[in-house]
Amino acid sequence: MNTTSNDKLQIIGENIRKYRGKKGWSQEDFAFETALHRTYIGGIERGERNLTVLNLIIIAEKLEVTLNDLYTMA
Repeated sequence: MNTTSNDKLQIIGENIRKYRGKKGWSQEDFAFETALHRTYIGGIERGERNLTVLNLIIIAEKLEVTLNDLYTMA
């Protein structure tokens, strides 16, 4: 299967939303935890934002998952 960049961002966003939900955090809670803006978190979860590697690492650390967990298709 050949995935586009947008598909990849969508997968990452969906996984971030899933793991955030498992922690019981709202987007606002998660934004506070990561020191990222709530609207930025929303854009990431919708697959609309292209993350920097540093922000992806911060997100993974706060969610206590690996980078691979964030990219693995469900």
